[in-house]
This record gives sequence, structure tokens and C-alpha cells, in this order.
Amino acid sequence: MCGRFVLISSMEALAQQFALSPLMATASPPLYPRYNIAPTQPVVAIRQVDSSGERELTHFRWGLIPSWSKDSKIGSRLINARSETVTDKPSFRAAFKRRRCLIPANGFYEWQRTGDKKQPIYIHSENDDPFALAGLWEIWQSADGDMLESCTILTTEPNELMRPIHNRMPVIIEAPDYDLWLDPGPDPQIALHLLRPYPAHKMAAYPVSTLVNSPKNDAPQCIVPLS
Repeated sequence: MCGRFVLISSMEALAQQFALSPLMATASPPLYPRYNIAPTQPVVAIRQVDSSGERELTHFRWGLIPSWSKDSKIGSRLINARSETVTDKPSFRAAFKRRRCLIPANGFYEWQRTGDKKQPIYIHSENDDPFALAGLWEIWQSADGDMLESCTILTTEPNELMRPIHNRMPVIIEAPDYDLWLDPGPDPQIALHLLRPYPAHKMAAYPVSTLVNSPKNDAPQCIVPLS
């Protein structure tokens, strides 16, 4: 599961990392550091605009609401999609075919069980650069006609670093595969091989304060290592 993550990189860093055009970067919603992003909150995402391959940065609500759902509350239960069943589940299979996205992050949290306690762990790239979580997005329309765009984060089996911490980890898409993941044109089956554990040697992890247990706490102290 991936239930909390961090995004503190600047717009300039994201524009470079995800090859956003200057026009797209300028027109994008403003960014500010987020240290404890939680489900149902707005999250930054990158999607392909059209067949030209141009990318845009936008915001989705975290927790995918299928287009056929009668109630938006279902989104709080669909913050993650298992990569092993994403092509079969009615909630996700349409989005997997046509609406894949990248969700930038600098790191994410998991809770490691030790006895009867759960210790929050912050997991990040070895060089602290932003990376891309594999996401799906969907458009939902309420009975009043209001439109809402939402997303989910795909998960997979843990790598060697994550295995002692948790039995799942988010799918991380590497930069050479961004185009393949975002492009809705080709057979979506060819994107399935991207749903694999990220190399453990490219990641690092350390315990942090239980401040992150509450989404009300969204401050730099959330990622400070425990002494």
C-alpha cells in the first residue's frame, strides 16, 4: 500500500525531470512543498495531452472515482490499485487502457510493525531527486453535472529494501519509460512490464517521527530522521 507521500521539489525541477514545455510549466497550477500528502487531498500529476506527446502538469484528487460510480465516496477506498489485477478490475481497467499518469514524489511513507507498534519509515531515492509513481486517472460526473478528476497509485511486490518494512510498494516508473507509460495509443498490454519493483539500490529509508500519523501535520519535521 502507498498511503502517504512527499513532494517538495520546485516547478523548475519537475519541468526538467518530466520534460514539460516552458509554456506548460508556466500555465501549471502553483506548487508548494508538501510533506504529508494524504488520500482525498489534491495531488500533482503529469499526463500526456494528446498524440503529439506533449505533457501537462495538473492536479487530481487522490482516490480514483470510476466514471460509472454513483457516489464519490468510493474514491477513499481506491487510493491504490494492485498491478497484478489492474487489467481485470472494473474500477481500473478502463483507466489503465487510456488514462495513465505520472505522480511526482520525493519520497513516501510506510509503517513497519514492531510488536504491537507501527514505526513510520520514510523511503526516498538515494540522491533525493524526485521520481514518478505510476498512476491512473479518471473523470467522474456528479448528478449535478460537476466534473471531478481523480487518481490512484499502482502498487507491486516489495523490493529487497522494502520487504522488511511492508509487503507492498508503489510502482516507480523510470525516466526512459515515461513516454511508454503516458502514451494511450499502443496496446496497453505492453506497459504491463513496467509494473515491477524499483531497484532497491536506488533507494534509501530511515525511521521518522509519528507526526506523520496525522495528515494535519504537513511540515519539514515529518521527514527529519529519528535521532
